Amino acid sequence: MTAPVFLVEEDALTGVFPGTVFPLDGPEGRHAVSVRRLRVGEEIVLTDGHGNGAHGTVAAVSGKDHLEVSVDSVRSEPEPQPHITVVQALPKGDRGELAVETMTETGVDAIVPWAASRCVTQWKGDRGQKSLAKWRATAREAGKQSRRLRFPEVTDAMTTKQVAAVLADAEFAAVLHEEGSTPLATAGLPATGRIVLVVGPEGGVSPEELAAFAEAGAHPYRLGPSVLRTSTAGTAATALLLGRTGRWG
Repeated sequence: MTAPVFLVEEDALTGVFPGTVFPLDGPEGRHAVSVRRLRVGEEIVLTDGHGNGAHGTVAAVSGKDHLEVSVDSVRSEPEPQPHITVVQALPKGDRGELAVETMTETGVDAIVPWAASRCVTQWKGDRGQKSLAKWRATAREAGKQSRRLRFPEVTDAMTTKQVAAVLADAEFAAVLHEEGSTPLATAGLPATGRIVLVVGPEGGVSPEELAAFAEAGAHPYRLGPSVLRTSTAGTAATALLLGRTGRWG
């Protein structure tokens, strides 16, 4: 089994090199000591979630929330190419967190919450901020669970107009749609740059939204003969693209 991953502050690994003894405390230290029950000699990976990581072993444990890591090696992962963003319409209930979790575990690079016109769920005021915080926390935990060094960015929620601007800036943009005439499996994909996929809500993407996205350069594509839920379509599409682009090679 691969070593468990723990998140440290951004830039905390700057200047860390083999032989460094790095202290891990706070919530992550508590999780390592009291939940995972790591002991001296066990392997551990530290990451800032931005592609920088340090592999080492537990050198000392003290109290319920502090351990010291003897660093054996450090590495930095460049941003993968092509970069894959999924624009995820807001699902009902906790299906949003499910979508974020599985897309993160699969390997998506960025997730954009989208307030589509046919979304039953709407993020407004404090509720919206709490929901966004849940999505971001889910991405962090799923990033650690899947042993990633680079966690996906979860942006602020966007309107249709804002999503159209993101699509216009992509090297390849697509709207997953059951009536799309072209399979995503046969679409021409760039080797570098940004791929952006739009996943609509339970009620589907409205004609007005499809028109706005088409004007921005995003056309409808279908995944397969079955119709997936909004909470699973992004994960399936991400897996397909990771395989086709060689990132799962």
